Amino acid sequence: MNIFITGGNGQAGFELQRQFAIFGNILAPTRQELDLTNAQAVDTYLAKHKPALILNAAAYTAVDKAESEPEQARRLNAELPAQLAQYAAQQNITLVHYSSDYVYPGNGETPWQEDSPTGPLSIYGQTKLEGDNAITESGANHLIFRTSWVYAARGNNFMKTMLRLGREREALSIVNDQIGAPTPARLIAQVTALAFTPHTSHLTPHLTSGIYHLAPHGETSWHGFACEIFSQAAKAGQELAITPESTTGIPTADYPTPAQRPLNSRMGLVNLEAALGVTLPTWQQQLALTLREYCEE
Repeated sequence: MNIFITGGNGQAGFELQRQFAIFGNILAPTRQELDLTNAQAVDTYLAKHKPALILNAAAYTAVDKAESEPEQARRLNAELPAQLAQYAAQQNITLVHYSSDYVYPGNGETPWQEDSPTGPLSIYGQTKLEGDNAITESGANHLIFRTSWVYAARGNNFMKTMLRLGREREALSIVNDQIGAPTPARLIAQVTALAFTPHTSHLTPHLTSGIYHLAPHGETSWHGFACEIFSQAAKAGQELAITPESTTGIPTADYPTPAQRPLNSRMGLVNLEAALGVTLPTWQQQLALTLREYCEE
């Protein structure tokens, strides 16, 4: 059985390939092999390979650039998920899609629930919400995992940027009023696989179709995340010029960006934990595992 993974070279896509390799034949075409911005090419690929499961980890994730490239963002974040959902509905297969906390308005301090009112602050968030809605309305069997602050031992992400800057600089100023939970791509893939485990021979999830929040427990700011990265990295033997004490927390207003960021990215995890019968780990535990993998590479 073919398992089609879009965005296979990205952080989540790479981890999904590792987790689902035992479930079936992995199809994870590169950009050169399949141009996801070309709807006809995607249709042709689906017709040729007839996947039994689709894991859509592709996305336009350049949040600031999306403000000036809304159509490119809409193609990958909204139109592609709609196209994949239509195929999944026609073929009676499951589509797993990965979304974002950016679909919420980002105010207050209460964790968002799956049925909380949406209100994106940016083009990126708006197009991600359009993708979620298209899948929900398609009639396809689907799982939408909304996650936050994704990072990994590979690829380009906040953890690796902080480690690089931490070697080069003795002081940094980092935003401290955006609150969320850093989520490793590995955890995203592990939870996705867990949703299929009892029925792997049929590639049918045992979770009810719908939206689920997927993140570790706990919360921090980008400043708090950076400090924990520096602290754990130093204990792991990484040579750094910086220390947690030499990092300064600053408000978002002091670090303007083209796209507005949500201040509240907290997400309630009750629904996913109840559906899977698990307790998700803390973000600090997951950082330790991800740093260990980074150090071993």
